[in-house]
Amino acid sequence: MTVSRLSLLCRDLWALWLLLKAGADEIMHQDIVPLCAADIQDQLKKRFAYLSGGRGQDGSPVITFPDYPAFSEIPDKEFQNVMTYLTSIPSLQDTGIGFILVIDRRRDKWTSVKASVLRIAASFPANLQLVLVLRPTGFFQRTLSDIAFKFNRDDFKMKVPVIMLSSVPDLHGYIDKSQLTEDLGGTLDYCHSRWLCQRTAIESFALMVKQTAQMLQSFGTELAETELPNDVQSTSSVLCAHTEKKDKAKEDLRLALKEGHSVLESLGELQAEGSEPGVNQDQLDNQATVQRLLAQLNETEAAFDEFWAKHQQKLEQCLQLRHFEQGFREVKAVLDAVCQKIATFTDIGNSLAHVEHLLRDLASFEEKSGVSVERARALSLDGEQLIENKHYAVDSIRPKCQELRHLCDQFSAEIVRRRGLLGKSLELHRRLETSLKWCDEGIYLLASQPVDKCQSQDGAEAALQEIEKFLETSAENKIQELNTIYKEYESILNQDLMEHVRKVFQKQASMEEVFHRRQASLKKLAARQTRPVQPVAPRPEALAKSPCPSPGIRRGSENSSSEGGALRRGPYRRAKSEMSESRQGRGSAGEEEESLAILRRHVMSELLDTERAYVEELLCVLEGYASEMDNPLMAHLLSTGLHSKKDVLFGNMEEIYHFHNRIFLRELENYTDCPELVGRCFLERMEDFQIYEKYCQNKPRSESLWRQCSDCPFFQECQRKLDHKLSLDSYLLKPVQRITKYQLLLKEMLKYSKNCEGAEDLQEALSSILGILKAVNDSMHLIAITGYDGNLGDLGKLLMQGSFSVWTDHKRGHTKVKELARFKPMQRHLFLHEKAVLFCKKREENGEGYEKAPSYSYKQSLNMAAVGITENVKGDAKKFEIWYNAREEVYIVQAPTPEIKAAWVNEIRKVLTSQLQACREASQHRALEQSQSLPLPAPTSTSPSRGNSRNLKKLEERKTDPLSLEGYVSSAPLPKPPEKGKGWSKTSHSLEAPEDDGGWSSAEEQVNSSDAEEDGGLGLKKLVPGKYTVVADHEKGGPDALVVRSGDVVELVQQGDEGLWYVRDPTTGKEGWVPASSLSVQLGPSGSAQCLSSSESSPGSAVLSNSSSCSEGGQAPFSDLQG
Repeated sequence: MTVSRLSLLCRDLWALWLLLKAGADEIMHQDIVPLCAADIQDQLKKRFAYLSGGRGQDGSPVITFPDYPAFSEIPDKEFQNVMTYLTSIPSLQDTGIGFILVIDRRRDKWTSVKASVLRIAASFPANLQLVLVLRPTGFFQRTLSDIAFKFNRDDFKMKVPVIMLSSVPDLHGYIDKSQLTEDLGGTLDYCHSRWLCQRTAIESFALMVKQTAQMLQSFGTELAETELPNDVQSTSSVLCAHTEKKDKAKEDLRLALKEGHSVLESLGELQAEGSEPGVNQDQLDNQATVQRLLAQLNETEAAFDEFWAKHQQKLEQCLQLRHFEQGFREVKAVLDAVCQKIATFTDIGNSLAHVEHLLRDLASFEEKSGVSVERARALSLDGEQLIENKHYAVDSIRPKCQELRHLCDQFSAEIVRRRGLLGKSLELHRRLETSLKWCDEGIYLLASQPVDKCQSQDGAEAALQEIEKFLETSAENKIQELNTIYKEYESILNQDLMEHVRKVFQKQASMEEVFHRRQASLKKLAARQTRPVQPVAPRPEALAKSPCPSPGIRRGSENSSSEGGALRRGPYRRAKSEMSESRQGRGSAGEEEESLAILRRHVMSELLDTERAYVEELLCVLEGYASEMDNPLMAHLLSTGLHSKKDVLFGNMEEIYHFHNRIFLRELENYTDCPELVGRCFLERMEDFQIYEKYCQNKPRSESLWRQCSDCPFFQECQRKLDHKLSLDSYLLKPVQRITKYQLLLKEMLKYSKNCEGAEDLQEALSSILGILKAVNDSMHLIAITGYDGNLGDLGKLLMQGSFSVWTDHKRGHTKVKELARFKPMQRHLFLHEKAVLFCKKREENGEGYEKAPSYSYKQSLNMAAVGITENVKGDAKKFEIWYNAREEVYIVQAPTPEIKAAWVNEIRKVLTSQLQACREASQHRALEQSQSLPLPAPTSTSPSRGNSRNLKKLEERKTDPLSLEGYVSSAPLPKPPEKGKGWSKTSHSLEAPEDDGGWSSAEEQVNSSDAEEDGGLGLKKLVPGKYTVVADHEKGGPDALVVRSGDVVELVQQGDEGLWYVRDPTTGKEGWVPASSLSVQLGPSGSAQCLSSSESSPGSAVLSNSSSCSEGGQAPFSDLQG
């Protein structure tokens, strides 16, 4: 139907176009003249010929050739143009009759007359009816003309007769006086200049009409050939362009009509001025021509208006169609996306909170999608309106309207269906929650009934009444039939939900079973007859035979006041009583274990419930806030400070959510029936909990950004949509709160699982969680350190951190410095790493929240390889010493409490012990390699242990006791080194022993600060220049080795590597390498020598300090530590 209607419209337009074209063609063909007055205006002004408007008796137009002396001088072209123009003015009918030429030559000569007649006859372009010549009036010229005309008659032979007239009255015989101008004796009013103006105006109007007709024809052709565009913009552009052209054409028509009426009015004024007989035929013809042109213009305008109306209607309908089609495409794309989105809403929820969240999401989605649905319905109504208005594209519009209505109805039906399913799910989860709550209340009830009070008849009856009263509420709280639930909620049940329903039902059944057992037990206790038994005190041996007496039995024993009755009952009754008490004790123990199991299940239920709620809250934040930051529709609400700051505000919350939702929550649910084993779940996923450290480290940045942008309308709008009572910052704190909640739940679970299988796992999981909390807390302090140039990660794991009072004692410092250090402690925050200990100054920051957290200005660091400790300082149990580089610098540290001091000392001891053990193992490995082959080492090594078989033997002996330090410490202080010389570096050695004995004892594996330990724990640290005594024979092991015997004296030349030294024998002058372990330094003139080798030192001669060190480090200046 659309095609036929469009074809009909096109046919109508084409018919109108043909009508318009016909009118324009008529105008252009009828009024076309070869020349215009304006073109030959100068030639016409010469007035050598004119068309006065007179007519002959038969209506022949009269052309007058007045007396014009210079007629013969007129160029042929000008004469031809004037003749052509004058003959084109009369109508075709008058022109067909033929022209009458009146040639006035009364004042001319015969020769001129002859030439004029012959010229006119030769070049006249139209039909001639008669030629009237007024011959010259002079006697001679008239006589001459008569004679010459008779003799030259053949020269004037023409298709029409030529009549020679002698006077004007003779002319009147041929042409009426009213058709002749005054110069020819007539009465016709003729003014050549006025005639010329009229002709110019008429022809100008005719030309305007012609141009207008051409313009309309061209415009009509363009409109008729225009193809309808396929998009809104192009259609609007075409309609706008055509409207502008139409307005211009209408303006041209208006100007042409105005010009025509002006010309017509001027012609009418001329007629009014002259008398009726004075009006000639040419004037009437001119007036008729102008009127005809005006009529044709009016007809053309009417046809154009009708054509334009049809064309405009077609374009406007096309534009309406394109708008409708564009809207249809947009709305359909949105509705398709909405339908696809709602098709993904398959989740029916795994908890009550989850279902409520899904319902809120569905309501929010429906609200957001409602705009698109309403737009689709409005567009469908617009399409219906187009159909009612008889649009040409009805067949295209109607199916689209139907499709839009179908999509809207489909969306509404799906929303209703989803809401129904979620309503069913909400109802089921409420019933399940009610059942679980009822079970929990029952568990609490059982746990709150003291076992000892239930042993009496009154206590049993009271407990029985409580249980019976509670069981009366089962009808409205518990799930009655599992199959009924499956059938009633079949539409929403999936595998997980069915499993959840089954577990709830099992929990309910288990709880009821426990209640029935407790009820039966209480009924027995309440119905038990009390017999008069004389109370007696329990025998000691009887108490010993009852390993687990119940509280009731103990209470009964306490109430006994005599043992004579029991003796009178005899051995049999006493044995029976003990058996009864034993059974009763076992029953009480069973009930206590049952109560613990109930409490464990309650803790597990709380763990699962809070975990599900936590996952839901994270999802709510991620979808309601984080995702909305990428929503283009919400972009206008975001402040500039929030752009590209989503990662700063939310940190790695998405990573935390995926871990809990996909992994941890599902694994926790596997331990529902065995809550005492849930520690294994934590242990298996302990590494994954490290993600909280990243979140907590980002929290200060997030907190700062939130304070800057908390007033942003974006957050307010998101909070409104989520219907949250709390703002976003409360939910950003949830991960921090959650990681601290686990240790509380694990403590509770461990409290009720002391004797269970998974108690060790629970304890280990609790310790691990606490370790993670400590690591998170430590990392929060660690990132606050400022001023440290290196990479904190290179210092190893952060072991401990805390604030202390610190005194310094610089052995080489000024006395005043030592005195000031003694009385003025510095407040320092210490960070103990595996490889260094950092001293920082704590600086409190102004601000709120995380910005108020302190920062730490870095002051000093000590390499743990050069650190030793003294555990006890006299006068204060909270103090200990950290000394550095063989006690050149001593830092007295006072902890807040003795417990903190003990923890730090133990941790530092572990670090130093592990370093010492690593040094020993490395030295043993090198010694083992040296024992197998003794190559000469490179001269850059400084190890004093290479190549010494006796040291290797002692190393093998010490492998059985890795913490023993015997043989690694020299028996006497080393001499002071000489001044700096060739090849030597200045070294320092501490000669001071600790003042107190609160450090490590020999039983605690004392560790000394001997420099020998720095090079692998064997031999001396460094030798000083001077003479040495050889204490062991050394055979030549290479071309550069020196052969020495025990007792030889040598001079040290150069220190080498790998435990070899370059020496000179003063007796022979020979030089070479010898093992450093074979030398001992000469101390005095007496010649007594002290061996520096670890193999020669005896355990009894070693002076051990209460401190430990592993290797040498750089000095730490006192000024760097003070802040």
